[in-house]
Amino acid sequence: MSEKEMNSYRFSSGIEPSDEMLKQLMKEVAEEAKESNDKAMIDFFKSLKHEAKSIRKEWSNHQSFSVNG
Repeated sequence: MSEKEMNSYRFSSGIEPSDEMLKQLMKEVAEEAKESNDKAMIDFFKSLKHEAKSIRKEWSNHQSFSVNG
C-alpha cells in the first residue's frame, strides 16, 4: 500500500478500508501509542526521581536540625 493511498483514505468517506489498509492503520496507531507510552514512562520516572531527591534532602535537613538543634 503506497503512502499516497494511505494518506488519501478517510473513514468518513463511507468506504470501508481494505484489510491491508486496516492492518497498516492499526500498526501505525500501535507504534504511536508505544512511543507515547515510552515517553510518559520516562517522564514519570524522572519526576519520581526528582521528588525522591527532594524528600531525601528535606529529610537530611530535618535530621541535621534534630541532632544539632
